[in-house]
Amino acid sequence: MAEPVSVRLVESKADYETFLKFPWAIYKGNPYWVPPLLSMQKHKLDREHNATWKHMEGDYFIAWRGDKPVGTIAAFINHRHNEFHNEHIGFFGMFEVYDDQEAATALLDTAADWVARRGYDAIRGPASFSTNDECGVLIEGFEDPPVVLMPYNYPYYARLIDETPGFEKVMDLFSYYITLEGIEDAKERLDKLFRITRKNNERRSITVRPIDRSNLAQEFILLRNIYNKAWERNWGFVPASDEELDELVKALGQYFDPRLAFFAEVQGTPVAFILALPDMNQPLHRAYARPGKPEPITLLQVLWHWKLRSKINRIRIMLMGVQEGYRGIGVEAAMFAEMYQAAARMGWHYADGGWVLETNTAMERLVDAHNGRPYKRYRFYQRDLTPAPNSGQA
Repeated sequence: MAEPVSVRLVESKADYETFLKFPWAIYKGNPYWVPPLLSMQKHKLDREHNATWKHMEGDYFIAWRGDKPVGTIAAFINHRHNEFHNEHIGFFGMFEVYDDQEAATALLDTAADWVARRGYDAIRGPASFSTNDECGVLIEGFEDPPVVLMPYNYPYYARLIDETPGFEKVMDLFSYYITLEGIEDAKERLDKLFRITRKNNERRSITVRPIDRSNLAQEFILLRNIYNKAWERNWGFVPASDEELDELVKALGQYFDPRLAFFAEVQGTPVAFILALPDMNQPLHRAYARPGKPEPITLLQVLWHWKLRSKINRIRIMLMGVQEGYRGIGVEAAMFAEMYQAAARMGWHYADGGWVLETNTAMERLVDAHNGRPYKRYRFYQRDLTPAPNSGQA
């Protein structure tokens, strides 16, 4: 008979190391999982130095069978999310577990109880630790490595959450596969689409310009301001703080390609942007940053592939935003056409466009017009809570 599952708070240094490195154990031998750099993972979990934790509180937990770890989870409150959306909820994230219903239920119940004891109305997730980072459970599209900053998990994860009482779907997200290589039967249609877009740009005074390489600091501030305005009504969105943006720029800066970033202006006023990144997960997947392997060696391998483009054939269209009042007049199509043509000229084979809310039918139509199709689906779950009797106490 298997030993019973116990879930314990991460308290010691040994606990922390177990929590940090558990994914390497569970995905060992998996051909699709892309291991994160340990330095980035440590920073994400660092509640003193990660800027996101300045507006969060939370704890980490490990599920054990005897002396063997069988799963992990984080429970947390994102105060910035609650203030922005006028909600009163908590979250779970960093959810990794073997195909073990008892362990999964114990972890999810522990996180839900942690949130309920603080008097909150529901728990939602997974998110690690906001919609600006990896979020959602992958439920379709398992036989393909994830693109940069997107999650991956085994197919059984959704079943384990579905079979834990109280958890139900609250929102799905899509990623789109967009072909950039020449397709004979689509070339005529795309050429016509680009001609229509150019005529609309002239009629409505829409211009699309590349990011100013000589003034990147100010350009990223402009991007952040448009992003926060454009996404403020999006489900689950939390505005990025100055510190969070600085951290993101620092983390991705060495891989950023200014040829894949554009602003759209209407009558000279910047109102929208689109940003893509080379998929650095492809060389990272090959370099395989494992615990114990010197990270500088991994980074050198990744940078070598990046410089030679020897192992990268796709980009991720990571961010796109149009300020309210300028939507539906062709700004989205103008930027998308510019990105599509620039990426194709640069020799990229295809793009991942995501994530996109399942309710965003306008984006679905735009991507479909540019040789795109949904190929991955992610899911957010939620459980309504009855606050525990000692709610409000830690």
